[in-house]
Amino acid sequence: MENKETSPGVSFPRFAVAPMIDWTDRHCRFFHRQLTGRALLYTEMIVADAVIHGDRERLLGFDPLEHRVALQLGGSDPGKLAEAAAIGVAEGYDEINLNVGCPSDRVQSGAFGACLMKTPALVGACVAAMKARVAVPVTVKCRLGVDDQDTQEALDALAEAVWRAGADALWVHARKAWLEGLSPKENRDIPPLDYDRVYRLKAANPERFIGLNGGIGSLAEAEAHLARVDAVMLGRAAYQNPALLAGVDGMLDGEGAPTPVDFGALIDTMAAYAGRHIAAGGRLSHVTRHMIGLFHGFAGARRYRQILSSEATAQNAGPEILMKAFAAVDLAAERDAA
Repeated sequence: MENKETSPGVSFPRFAVAPMIDWTDRHCRFFHRQLTGRALLYTEMIVADAVIHGDRERLLGFDPLEHRVALQLGGSDPGKLAEAAAIGVAEGYDEINLNVGCPSDRVQSGAFGACLMKTPALVGACVAAMKARVAVPVTVKCRLGVDDQDTQEALDALAEAVWRAGADALWVHARKAWLEGLSPKENRDIPPLDYDRVYRLKAANPERFIGLNGGIGSLAEAEAHLARVDAVMLGRAAYQNPALLAGVDGMLDGEGAPTPVDFGALIDTMAAYAGRHIAAGGRLSHVTRHMIGLFHGFAGARRYRQILSSEATAQNAGPEILMKAFAAVDLAAERDAA
């Protein structure tokens, strides 16, 4: 499965790890890149004002090994989004993505994120402004609709607006967002999934690049969706069981079985990375918190998690704690299928 081409000269990976607030920071992305070379990686959503006025190294810095990596922006002011997009490109990002799906209280108070599903013309203006400033792809991630919107009308209106503005791709989280009555956490699970709605959008727009997100729990499920849409995006499943990412490249290449992971080499790479981060003033837990689920199903995984959850959080913890945790895992034992 080769990368899918959209507008001339622009192609997109067929698999992505979703942008997740508080999760997909630079350390998470560096870790995920050790498991898959083909997946598109996303930053957390960063508000345009923060990009313009904040500490750019802290907010936008990343390791070159993370490429291909996309910057997801939050905002609703076309001018500010265009400026933030230009800054992101100057920092080296390969793509700019506009968040039109986050239901958190923060984005509601700022009238962006999922709120923008109600104003497709404004979303189009934001996309057009960013396209006018940057040469890299500009994409959008949205929901099916919000609150009482009819998802047939709402998604069509949003899609038409962003494509008219020149968007290169549209990622659709196949759920509504309920801004009234549900918490952000509840919005990740309670609104029912409607994959068929995304399939219909793709069928009606065969020339457009449309990716699917929401509730995909395995690579088998992802591969099934790829028969109906251009790309798939995994979020919590990839974060909580990151070893599944080792199967992504083989799936996209049509090879079936995942390439065996050299866990020893992976841990050595991450320990060295953590050491550099600590030497620069960081803490071990900034890195290891993203690695908690790595050995899901292996004998010794519980002890591994315990060490990272307790000892790695100590103020002076060093990379040796990660090596200690890894030593607790029995890679030779039969994996627990559960």
